[in-house]
Amino acid sequence: MIPRYSRPDMVAIWSPESKFRIWYEIEAHACEAMANIGVIPRENADAVWKAKDVEFDVARIDEIEAVTKHDVIAFLTHLAEHVGSEEARFVHQGMTSSDVLDTCLNVQLVRSADILIKDMDGLLAALKKRAIEHKDTVRVGRSHGIHAEPTTMGLTFARFYAEMDRNLARLKLAREEIATGAISGAVGTFANIDPAIEEHVCEQLGLSPEPISTQVIPRDRHAMFFATLGVIASSIENVATEIRHMQRTEVLEGAEFFSMGQKGSSAMPHKKNPVLTENLTGLARLVRSAVVPALENVALWHERDISHSSVERAIGPDACVTLDFALARLTGVIDKMLVYPQNMLDNMNKFPGLVMSQRVLLALTQAGVSREDAYSMVQRNALKVWEERLDFRDLLLADAEVVTALGEDGVNEKFDMGYHTKHVDTIFERVFGE
Repeated sequence: MIPRYSRPDMVAIWSPESKFRIWYEIEAHACEAMANIGVIPRENADAVWKAKDVEFDVARIDEIEAVTKHDVIAFLTHLAEHVGSEEARFVHQGMTSSDVLDTCLNVQLVRSADILIKDMDGLLAALKKRAIEHKDTVRVGRSHGIHAEPTTMGLTFARFYAEMDRNLARLKLAREEIATGAISGAVGTFANIDPAIEEHVCEQLGLSPEPISTQVIPRDRHAMFFATLGVIASSIENVATEIRHMQRTEVLEGAEFFSMGQKGSSAMPHKKNPVLTENLTGLARLVRSAVVPALENVALWHERDISHSSVERAIGPDACVTLDFALARLTGVIDKMLVYPQNMLDNMNKFPGLVMSQRVLLALTQAGVSREDAYSMVQRNALKVWEERLDFRDLLLADAEVVTALGEDGVNEKFDMGYHTKHVDTIFERVFGE
């Protein structure tokens, strides 16, 4: 991923230096385990650990690979240059390239998941803070983009919190799903390497042994992982879309923070554009683009092919780096977001009283009017509000049929805003607990 949308801690996980360091640890732990059960001499295993502080030369490995056309062999050759050919002769014994590649990839995905989990915790904290802050800030709810009934800004933040909390649970499951390693040799039968080696390597790397691998770790695990990242990305877009709507000039119920010296347009100095949330919408598309290739990687030929390899070299770092950046950016947007309560009330009153139409409808049916007649009575007055911007309550009070059914006090009583917010505390307890 390009530096513009990258953060250093996540980028470091996917750097060539980190990859080769993990490869080294896999090989060194495997040698140690082989020495423990007497398969190789202890001095050879100890010699491999002498390279623990070595800075592996990426350019040198690339140079060797240009000849060998094999990345793992190139790395092993470079390792032997540090350890010594004789001392390194038992390195990779009984192993196959996928033992190194797949176990390394899963280590990188687990470490990436740990960063993403921290990102999610930060976002949840920001959403909870804003939800509590605006628990009782009334705004109009919308369906199909059209005014519906009153809600609160706090409920808007709370539903995003609940969605992201579900995503955090999914991410933790995906981390668990991907936290396996395989050191099982060609076609996964352990014919040339003892299962105890795999158990030791996995324990040292914080993984669980893959119960049954072929020559590769099953890719349904990776499909779930990247699908989870895709769901999180869609939730990011869900929040971003709401903020983008709120920042529209004719709405302006909320907006991204506009910093000192920031410019909105090269042509129009007055502009304040929702550039961060628009960017998040685009980044969500990038993360989701990894999902279908990950699903298609599940079906591999027999015990192994490498059709998945080129895909994962791209989607692994790109999806993780991009989602890390997006989560951090969204957290910043929520933290600094400007909220305009008066504009919310002004918007709701553009069609005075209209948001109370359902309550009047229900009251009429409870007063003995058929639903069909009640709907007609309410709608004929509501349409005048749409067309002439008249006050809905005044129209109802001037409607003899409505007043006959409800009385003037009955009509007036139906315009209490508290009616729509009376269960906000209950919803908050469901979302956030006591």
